[in-house]
Amino acid sequence: MTASADAPLFDTVDQAASTPDTPQPWAELGLKEDEYQRIRELLGRRPTAGELAMYSVMWSEHCSYKSSKVHLRQFGEKTDAAMREHLMVGIGENAGVVDIGDGWAVTFKVESHNHPSFVEPYQGAATGVGGIVRDILSMGARPIAVMDQLRFGAIDHVDTPRVVHGVVAGVGGYGNCLGLPNVGGELVFDPSYQGNPLVNALCIGVMRHEDIHLANASGIGNKVVLFGARTGGDGIGGASILASETFDDTKASKRPSVQVGDPFMEKVLIECCLELFAAKAVEGIQDLGAAGISCATSELASNGDGGMYVELDKVLLRDPTLTPAEILMSESQERMMAVVRPDKLDAFLAITDKWAVEAAIIGEVTGTGRLIIDHHGERIVDVEPRSVAHDGPIYQRPYARPGWQDSLQADTTAGLARPETGDELRATLLRLLASPNLASKAWVTNQYDRYVQGNTALAQPDDAGVLRVDEGSGLGIALATDGNGRYTKLDPYTGAQLALAESYRNVATSGARPLAVTDCLNFGSPEDPDAMWQLAEAARGLADGCLTLGVPVTGGNVSLYNGTGEPGKIDSSIHPTPVVGVLGVLDDVARATRSGWTLPGQAIYLLGTTRGELDGSAWADVVHSHLGGLPPAVDLAAERTLAAILINSSRDGLVDAAHDLSEGGLAQALVEGCLRYGVGARVWLTELCERDGVTEFEALFAESTARAIVAVPRTEEVRFVDMCVARGFPHARIGVTDDASADDVPGDDAGPVLELQSLFTVPLAELAEAHTGTLPRYFG
Repeated sequence: MTASADAPLFDTVDQAASTPDTPQPWAELGLKEDEYQRIRELLGRRPTAGELAMYSVMWSEHCSYKSSKVHLRQFGEKTDAAMREHLMVGIGENAGVVDIGDGWAVTFKVESHNHPSFVEPYQGAATGVGGIVRDILSMGARPIAVMDQLRFGAIDHVDTPRVVHGVVAGVGGYGNCLGLPNVGGELVFDPSYQGNPLVNALCIGVMRHEDIHLANASGIGNKVVLFGARTGGDGIGGASILASETFDDTKASKRPSVQVGDPFMEKVLIECCLELFAAKAVEGIQDLGAAGISCATSELASNGDGGMYVELDKVLLRDPTLTPAEILMSESQERMMAVVRPDKLDAFLAITDKWAVEAAIIGEVTGTGRLIIDHHGERIVDVEPRSVAHDGPIYQRPYARPGWQDSLQADTTAGLARPETGDELRATLLRLLASPNLASKAWVTNQYDRYVQGNTALAQPDDAGVLRVDEGSGLGIALATDGNGRYTKLDPYTGAQLALAESYRNVATSGARPLAVTDCLNFGSPEDPDAMWQLAEAARGLADGCLTLGVPVTGGNVSLYNGTGEPGKIDSSIHPTPVVGVLGVLDDVARATRSGWTLPGQAIYLLGTTRGELDGSAWADVVHSHLGGLPPAVDLAAERTLAAILINSSRDGLVDAAHDLSEGGLAQALVEGCLRYGVGARVWLTELCERDGVTEFEALFAESTARAIVAVPRTEEVRFVDMCVARGFPHARIGVTDDASADDVPGDDAGPVLELQSLFTVPLAELAEAHTGTLPRYFG
């Protein structure tokens, strides 16, 4: 737009009203034509450039959940009073909050930063961590730990090292600089993620009940303060353009949309915010992440009881050439927006000055019910804030079971060649153990600080991360995340429940009582009925599963448009990947149960029933490159009983180790139990095979659910067995821990072994070599 001598240099509300036919770049900003027309109807005129920017980012898929909202409602609808008993803040705020007892509350959430991490892996991953940390901080909590759930393309693809090195360095660099322990997560390689890696990040924070803060702007005359880093040109359009459409890495516009992070600024911002909270200097607070100032102002105003007036030229800038629309859309990191009472303003600014955090008073809360933004005296935004933040379009996207689903499920593993002899089983074990998804993740986790702050009781490779909350009582929490895109591809409803069940089980193996859930739903394009069906089924399965297990969803994230293929094809998008995090509570973290055994002479029990379930398994993938059939059956009632046994056994000191069975089956769990502390095991399968009607191969590699192995001291065996019998839960004594060398292993220094009686024996040294060598071989 060319300005005359008397015209403003930017698009104003008056100008928009008088020039209705001015062409506007609504499509370039990610809006559909009908959405643009709806904005015009809401305003009674065309939007200004600033208003168009705000609506485009806030009505994006990433911010508005316009395609998934109708399905996400089930997470609130399918609850009961018992599930809500400990829920203090639920879906709709920056993060959920649960009561863990003794006046303590925990807030936790997982979010995605997928597309940015493909374009610029280091900054994409780093700012993903930074963003989720600020979400937790904005609830009034001190962040205490992070986790990451990473999925990359084929390990041998030429581009995979670029993404892996950048993402891992970004996650570790940002989290380590913040002084936050990284206590767990996932690492998966699969060709379906080649052009769409998944980088999900989770943060946990703790606070006292009375310290909870919410994102709302109330109290006419209260000041709106923007503080933290200055606003720059990075991240402009990230929510509407980069995170809310099908990815195309050939477009030059993608790279500037990636934010740039500064963890040292964030660390100062964390401490500054916590002191502001302690001083009672904040009435409401919102972090600036996706959609930047557009999101913070509209959400604060919409959640409040009035309106808001903002002077945009008061915003402190890194780049003075930014237009008003760019200032509104910028996703520059390490920024917060607070609502402050006038009588608290001096105290607020004194604290920000103490921490050398720049702050600018950019507006105030009003009683107009409008969000009004001026720039150098000219009005550039005049909207009803709810129309921007909460009343965007809601779509009932068409969805249908894919035409290829039946043939995929019909293609089972029944006809695949299976190992039979002891030597073949041994070779299969070593092959799976060295495969990318079952190999040791130490190459990644050793780049993260897992024990900083001194409150980490357990971390990877244990089943769950366990953290102390109260130093005096030992009260603590456990957290695990899980997901299996292969299972979900075979059956989205069941796949989502399997992710929930595994995460629930992992928390229980640590001895913690599962309490609440967060999720990150990673799927393809909502405009593809196949991908939309996968999302709808997974959401339904997860909601039903949470109701059965009695754990509410407290919040999370949806990431769509993760696909580059032709819609309607079996490989048009990533494997549908619901990542589910479960939070549990321990009365005393000193009693947390480790995943590996430390002493010889303890009995190894397998809990649960084994069935010949190999469809979608690690064995099918690694040995046969096969995906087809139906995933393992879900038995949530059995999961609840198993969890109760594990929790009570941990509390009463009946077990010294517990490890869940999932990918790789019993064989993988036995190896990991041995390698955790270098103590071997002698195992027999005859009674198990006879009881469950399975072969030795199925006993070792099937991935049936609701199972765990435990190491029981001889002195506690009777009590442990009595507990299982009383609950009617299947249990079998399948072995004993042992640190002696086997007689049939050459060499006096062979060391401890894993011996499968009558089948094979493998020294732990050989297992460790296979287990630990894969990632370093590919990534250095």
